[in-house]
Amino acid sequence: MRTLFISLSVICIMSFTSCATRVVANPSSVTVVKTAPKHYKTVIVKGNRYYFWNGKHYRKTRRGYVFVKV
Repeated sequence: MRTLFISLSVICIMSFTSCATRVVANPSSVTVVKTAPKHYKTVIVKGNRYYFWNGKHYRKTRRGYVFVKV
């Protein structure tokens, strides 16, 4: 009886623990430029429109322009 109780206890304890772990991704810091400068260039890469100025590519979003790596 004692070994049955110990066996059932071990099975219950193992079934309540999970091997899955929680992973929390920290949002990266994104700089949003509200307005593009006057002398920007529009570039189309693989059907996507990007805006180019200061040697960097930006993509237009609802909030403004966001730096992207092309």
